[in-house]
Amino acid sequence: MLFINGAIFDGEALLPAGHALLVEGGRIARIAPGAAFAGYAGPTIDAAGMTILPGLIDCHAHLVLGGELNPAAAVTGISHVELTLRCLENALASLAGGVTSLRDLGGIDHVELRVRDAFNSGRVFGPTVRAAGKFICMTGGTNYFIARQADGPDEVVKAVREQIHAGCDCVKLMATGGVLTPGVRLEHAQFTCEEMTAGVNEARRFGRPVASHAMTPAGVLNAVRAGVGSIEHGVLLDEECIDEMLARDVVLVPTLMPFQRLLASNAGGVPEWAMEKARWASERHRKSFKAYYDAGGRIAMGADTGTPFNPHGNAAWELFHMVSAGMKPADALKAGTATAADLLRLDDRGRLREGFAADIVVVAGDPLADIAAVADRAGHRLILKDGRTVLDGRASPAGHAGMHLRFGAVGV
Repeated sequence: MLFINGAIFDGEALLPAGHALLVEGGRIARIAPGAAFAGYAGPTIDAAGMTILPGLIDCHAHLVLGGELNPAAAVTGISHVELTLRCLENALASLAGGVTSLRDLGGIDHVELRVRDAFNSGRVFGPTVRAAGKFICMTGGTNYFIARQADGPDEVVKAVREQIHAGCDCVKLMATGGVLTPGVRLEHAQFTCEEMTAGVNEARRFGRPVASHAMTPAGVLNAVRAGVGSIEHGVLLDEECIDEMLARDVVLVPTLMPFQRLLASNAGGVPEWAMEKARWASERHRKSFKAYYDAGGRIAMGADTGTPFNPHGNAAWELFHMVSAGMKPADALKAGTATAADLLRLDDRGRLREGFAADIVVVAGDPLADIAAVADRAGHRLILKDGRTVLDGRASPAGHAGMHLRFGAVGV
């Protein structure tokens, strides 16, 4: 399959005009000026007026959640069979929205690890998945109702070992309070630096990177000094946080969208204590994100997908929120592709390069001028995963003319 006449953003930069891209056997076979393909007689896609991008990567998703108002109630008492089906459905919805790879940062009883294995082995056609296993938090800490609760360095080490034994790709440590957990405050550090360090060191010993839910300075500093690879959320980053994150090249996964979705919802039913925390955090969050971006920090896209009013299939809108908070569109695209791939250790994804997996999203228009071209699924014209067609909406002005998965059309 040869793509011609389209603009090509390779994950880091826009290629010179006139380049074409050839896909063979699920891989990108060649990218070169169009003249290099003279004599090619195979299938050709004329992408005039479109932009060809790497498949998007969501670094912060929860496959067991589907955007329900009350996540705790949504997953309480559900069988592992039902949880597994939810994971499958949510992952496929993400793929339909242009997310060809994702990282699950907290599931239930490791069902998401089995779903990951089904996708990554090719048993089921879906996105590439990395997964952390269970949240690890202190007793009564953030997401305690589905987390592995642990107190003290020795118990944190044991909790990490349990996730490794289950087959996790990374580890998730909860450093501060969270919006949707009652009785915890965002400004309170939960795990101590000593506990965080014990967990990070044990994960590193077995080659697992660590992500930390950390919203406010005390917890962020505990996590950064312990050696985590990414700070998830980073709602309030002061100058000391930013300096120490930069010194250690820590990636920020800001997850701007959940607060915007929560505050914009008119559905009602959100507890006032949660809305109060969301209102307190929202504007501080955008300013902290912009401060880290302006300081030159590395940023990767993560939409906290699955949280209330934030269902799978919409993660690309996180790019829009990053741009609206002050990021350049080209840098947002890099955050959602190349930088995200580096964070997830996806060595052959996140970039359009010869030999890389043919994970590709083609959108109408120019997302470097208007990020909504990729954020809004209506602009998606073609999605490939490992060279296979997921969506071909080129015949429909609204896109999404058909979803083609191994087990048939699912009409997403």
